[in-house]
Amino acid sequence: MSTPARYWREIPQRYRLEANKCSSCGKIFFPPRLLCNVCQSKDLEKTKLAETGKVLTYTIIRVPPHQFVDQAPYAVGIVELDDGVKIMGQVVDCDFEDIKIGMKVKVEFRKLFDVGESGILCYGYKFVPQLR
Repeated sequence: MSTPARYWREIPQRYRLEANKCSSCGKIFFPPRLLCNVCQSKDLEKTKLAETGKVLTYTIIRVPPHQFVDQAPYAVGIVELDDGVKIMGQVVDCDFEDIKIGMKVKVEFRKLFDVGESGILCYGYKFVPQLR
């Protein structure tokens, strides 16, 4: 679980899906980094990731970490966004039987968890089926 301080530092990528794109070779990094591991360039610019993609693989979590016990069972998938970046997140708003490899999804921002008695709500992205 993220601490509140770490969570706030990650808001640009969690809320706005901000990544870095190498100006030299075009590689996109999420989460953002300071150096391109392809061409070693330090010339990286902010870019916004695509908000739609497809499920590459998924699993159903039945025995979750303690902070997600109240949500179990739930589906987690690796999604390839339309810009080629692969990210992991919870797949929601559908029955487990309806989740398929290749299924089109879109990113929505929702509550992930809250931090103990402090009541800090932590939000992030989840994937929902993309209606045609």
